[in-house]
Amino acid sequence: MQFLADRDFVQWAGLGLALTTLLLTTTGARSPQNSDLRALDGEWIFVEDRTEGRTLEQLNPPMSSKFVLRTEERAVVLVSGHGSGHREVRIALNGTPTEVENAEGTFSRYIGSWKEGVLTYEVVFFRGAGKAPEGLIQREFRMTEDGLVVRSNLELTPGVWSVGLYRHAEDIPMPAPTRAVIGDLAWLVGPWVGTRGTGGTTTIEERWSPAKGGSMLAVARTVSREKMSAFEFLRIVERDGGLVYIAQPNGGAPTEFVMTELGDKRAVFENPRHDYPKRIVYEVSSDGALTATIGQSKGGTPRKFEFTREGG
Repeated sequence: MQFLADRDFVQWAGLGLALTTLLLTTTGARSPQNSDLRALDGEWIFVEDRTEGRTLEQLNPPMSSKFVLRTEERAVVLVSGHGSGHREVRIALNGTPTEVENAEGTFSRYIGSWKEGVLTYEVVFFRGAGKAPEGLIQREFRMTEDGLVVRSNLELTPGVWSVGLYRHAEDIPMPAPTRAVIGDLAWLVGPWVGTRGTGGTTTIEERWSPAKGGSMLAVARTVSREKMSAFEFLRIVERDGGLVYIAQPNGGAPTEFVMTELGDKRAVFENPRHDYPKRIVYEVSSDGALTATIGQSKGGTPRKFEFTREGG
């Protein structure tokens, strides 16, 4: 599914001109120790939106779907998913500011501290020397029995902070597969083509082989303005009495999704350990059109791609 490579839309949290405050609180009343700070280490994956009063469509992560932190002696390093591109940012925890130059003369100023089991940092963005800071985003991270709870003043609902649960991938259970064989997906076989953009300037193709040897194979390609912009290798294979969807965007490392639902010309594949998407749905309508949908495990605004059978 070529659109697995399109992840820019899930990096909305933490971008733009902003001020960020991050708090990590460990459970229990105890004095701050460096070992407590190390609880921050590692990669964190979004699990669910816990914001009160939100509609199903409003459910979204309070920051990136995946972020990575690393702790050092008297410092924390923002490795990825923190809204500063692909650069690592090292923040001293004694209040000493760290300044990072951005494009076109802009810069960011980070200040952090570690007190009583709480890590805080803030980042202020400036358009230039002598300019006033612009924007404000606040976040709080708190360890619980369920995992890492993140609160942010990113207000999709006015006056209500966003709240999300994150865990390490190994702590997120995989769903139970539904029983199926590869022949159950015969309706997906064939060449499918769809268009995107104004005037259909972008085409997306998925070409699925017939079921054979417990597998189906596909190649996907996106062509924008007569130039290939992305491709993908796809497989659906039988495993342990069920089916597994395996995607390799642009020939990269494989990501697996377990089939959890099978209906009449409809299949749902899920991987809650993946940052985005966590859920993939293929469905053929009564008029023979194919819709592929990707999104979070629950709610939010799923992204849809529509195809027709080539030559059909």
